[in-house]
Amino acid sequence: MMTRSHQARMSRSAIAAAAAIAVTAGVVAAAPDAKKAEPTPKLSLIAASTSVTLDSWKEDPGVYLDLGTYVTAENGPLELRVNRKSYSDPIIAKQIIRDAKGKQTGTKTLPKRLLKDFAGLPDFAKITVKDAAGKTVLDKTEAFCPNNASGRIHPEAPANSKYPQSCPVNPFTLGSVWGVENGWASNTYAGYYSTPVALPAGKYTAKVSVTKAYRDLFGMADKPQTVKVTVRERSWEEGEGVSGASTKSGHDMSKMSGHDMSGHSMPGHGAMRSPAPAAATSGAGPSYNVGHGPYAPAPPALPWALKKAALKSAQAGDGPGRTDGSRKAPAVQPNAKRPTGKASVPDVPKPDLRSLPAYGITVSDGYEEVPGKDYLAFSANVWNAGPAKLVVDGFRSPGKELMDAYQYFYDANGKQVGYTPTGTMEWDPRPGHEHWHFTDFASYRLLKADKKETVRSGKEAFCLANTDAVDYTVKNANWHPDNTDLSTACGQENSVSVREVLDVGSGDTYTQDLPGQSFDITGLANGTYYIQVLANPEKRLKETDLTNNSALRKVVLGGKPGARTVTVPAHERVDAN
Repeated sequence: MMTRSHQARMSRSAIAAAAAIAVTAGVVAAAPDAKKAEPTPKLSLIAASTSVTLDSWKEDPGVYLDLGTYVTAENGPLELRVNRKSYSDPIIAKQIIRDAKGKQTGTKTLPKRLLKDFAGLPDFAKITVKDAAGKTVLDKTEAFCPNNASGRIHPEAPANSKYPQSCPVNPFTLGSVWGVENGWASNTYAGYYSTPVALPAGKYTAKVSVTKAYRDLFGMADKPQTVKVTVRERSWEEGEGVSGASTKSGHDMSKMSGHDMSGHSMPGHGAMRSPAPAAATSGAGPSYNVGHGPYAPAPPALPWALKKAALKSAQAGDGPGRTDGSRKAPAVQPNAKRPTGKASVPDVPKPDLRSLPAYGITVSDGYEEVPGKDYLAFSANVWNAGPAKLVVDGFRSPGKELMDAYQYFYDANGKQVGYTPTGTMEWDPRPGHEHWHFTDFASYRLLKADKKETVRSGKEAFCLANTDAVDYTVKNANWHPDNTDLSTACGQENSVSVREVLDVGSGDTYTQDLPGQSFDITGLANGTYYIQVLANPEKRLKETDLTNNSALRKVVLGGKPGARTVTVPAHERVDAN
């Protein structure tokens, strides 16, 4: 069972009224980049049902407002390409305008300074809730991630959405693709970007609308949706069999207090509190399994009945014409046997490994396990900028503890045209790992303020998996990568072979709470240091470019033994520790 660090919900600042007016003005002035304006997709806000039942828990009061409202796209998809040139540049979003057949007919750049991160369109939906007496008890806005694909709205729609699932929340994301497929609907609920609201048990009326800035931007009609809400109070002490009723409110009951309990039966236990119907994810792939990344996997968002005039209720689960994120991406299979013949490195496209600056940086003592010690912990990510995916097979000889590793190369048609030995794979038995690691994939160093002298260092072998969508706008980026689920991607202890893949556009994060992911700073003087993350330190892997493998993050250590502190300055525009 993988261990994951518990992430606090991300807070999002609202756009002030004056800023909203400025954005609206910018929207009105914005014109398509193409010479002639083309018809744009028709976007609508719909409510799947006129009423919903939501739960509030005695032990942890608060209601998650999954009201069953969706944005639908017809006459073409809504498609947005979102990226930044560097961490010192602003995030820019461009709409790619396509017709019903998917042909691009134009582009339109969204207003500058609209986006602060890659988690979705901020302040998209306005939610007003009134109690039974007509008194307004809630008035708020929420972000909208177009990648919250929930189902088709008519039978002629594509069987699968081509767009990625979920929006990235890694603070060092560089590029993303958002979309509502033509003939599909995406849930407006903000999930972990939202916070639970205090609503006592009772009857309410909720009104959901799209804010004016986005109505003007996307040409949406001003048609708010009204939903009757029943809030019921429940308790974790309820008996067996109650948890099944929780699907009424869309809550996944496999988690309690932020701990992943999925896949484990809980005989004798009553209903368990779900943090939110849709958890924050990396946006890496269709399984939402972020493995050793910093974000918990999202439970399925059970589709509602979409548009009464079209189809009957969509079914839960994945299948033809529907996807709810419950599928686990399968592990790719290694070649049947180790390669033979002369090794060669042909002149074909190769991967380009790059490191992200460290984040999730904290200090702690050694607790009971290692008393008297101080540690600097962090998260590190190495990603593949392409244009080719990294494919490494490991083969084990009988009785051997290590696997021999080989890197494969492919031509433009996907045919394997070469291979080269590239080190070994080892079984890592440490809790939180327990899979096969490709050795010497990355190294970590703590450098002095001069950025040269190393005071602490360590190596990390990786189980290669596509845990984070770092930049899906690069050439050949795979929006639906395999190998996102560590329980299958990196083999078992008795495996004879494994294949590990880092796809184009995706990265692999190891989080701060995993064994070996920290520096012992006991006795280290206070002052300024730099955490260096270095990909492919031994240069065993063949890449497009070996000069961009390093990333630095400034930290300032303080405090005293047993109570050390760390200050993490912003990295250019990214202010996330």
